Amino acid sequence: MNDPQVGWIAAIIVGGLAGWLAEMIMKSGTGIFMNIILGIVGAALANWLLGLIGVSLGGGWLSYLIAGFIGACIIIFAWRAVRGAT
Repeated sequence: MNDPQVGWIAAIIVGGLAGWLAEMIMKSGTGIFMNIILGIVGAALANWLLGLIGVSLGGGWLSYLIAGFIGACIIIFAWRAVRGAT
């Protein structure tokens, strides 16, 4: 979220949308606040993971939406794997 064109309000909206899309695909049943957290943290996670393999999504709200969706799905999957193991 270093791009000044994407402010905090847009990050919250895009993060919430990305988290909601991940919730629908993964059928996790999280609330609106958790969707926002999943989307924002998921975008950071996905950008880091994609950076490790040399993939850049570019800038702007659409790339944050894609990264947030991918990252939120990874977080939901990891949470289910950890929760299922205990």
